[in-house]
Amino acid sequence: MTEQMTSPLDGTAPIKLTRKDFVSDQEVRWCPGCGDYSILAQTQKVMPDFGVPKENIVFISGIGCSGRLPYYMNTYGFHTIHGRAPTIATGLKASRPDLMVWVITGDGDALSIGGNHLLHSMRRNVDFTMLMHNNRIYGLTKGQTSPTSEFGKRTKSTPLGSVDRPIMPLTIALAAEATFVARTVDTHTEHIQGTLEKAGRHRGSSFVEILQNCNIFNDGAWRDFTEREVRDDRMLVLEHGQPMIFGKERDKGIRLNGLHPEIVTIGEAGVTEADLLVHDAHADDPHLALILSRMSWPEFPVPVGVFRDVERPTHSDLIDAQIEQAIEKSGEGNLARALVSGETWTVE
Repeated sequence: MTEQMTSPLDGTAPIKLTRKDFVSDQEVRWCPGCGDYSILAQTQKVMPDFGVPKENIVFISGIGCSGRLPYYMNTYGFHTIHGRAPTIATGLKASRPDLMVWVITGDGDALSIGGNHLLHSMRRNVDFTMLMHNNRIYGLTKGQTSPTSEFGKRTKSTPLGSVDRPIMPLTIALAAEATFVARTVDTHTEHIQGTLEKAGRHRGSSFVEILQNCNIFNDGAWRDFTEREVRDDRMLVLEHGQPMIFGKERDKGIRLNGLHPEIVTIGEAGVTEADLLVHDAHADDPHLALILSRMSWPEFPVPVGVFRDVERPTHSDLIDAQIEQAIEKSGEGNLARALVSGETWTVE
């Protein structure tokens, strides 16, 4: 993939980069067959599309198998501590809002020890893109339940089955008022590329859940609905402004029955496309997106694509506005004068 675009940083300099420009010299070390290989490859492929210089791009990760991804991107990066990648990213964007920042995390890193950090970065609308690799397991520590593991899941930490209800990541992101929320699948390469490009171009908090396989400790985590032979009937591809239709024959749809979604067959019982829900990713309120975020197999087809994409002032925008307001009111600051002003005293 080759792309020549105007840099969004200064609006002038055309930049021409390829996938190879984003491949680092580090040996990729994940288990053979891991879904992270696909996520890395698609991330490297889509990066030239943004036209941003490599030195102005930063990848920040926490702890987990996904945490190694910054090593494999030929950009700047941080491999931080467990669950705190959104916090590091918030500080970086506050001090350098011109940088393009990506946060790489996993279902355990983001939703367990990092849960509060995820919530507050989303509600502040910090301008970074978070990619959450979700394999429903703790892979790095060899196979314990994670916050997204199914109820009753038998693992090394739950030999009799998990008694915890799983977290719904997209519901959490929407409840925290993230301005861009999407879901994609590690093996659906074209869909990943399209989703990452939309997320990367969004100004504000972007949250992308990537359904990812751990073939060692949780093989086939999503296979029931992501495999090529069944995905047309078991997944719903969301497109803004389009009715919610799915199925190999494109004859199934989703409509609302009161406050609840239901599956209907087009052409039966007088059902037409006009009866179906039409996706609105740009709705200011997240009501429809929240309903979609709670749809899961086998009761419903699993929605993928962009659930929400709205515009709001970013965290950096609001900080800069306050700084300008303070300067206009009080003048340029003087640190030396501030240190000796107010209630100060000398200790003899």
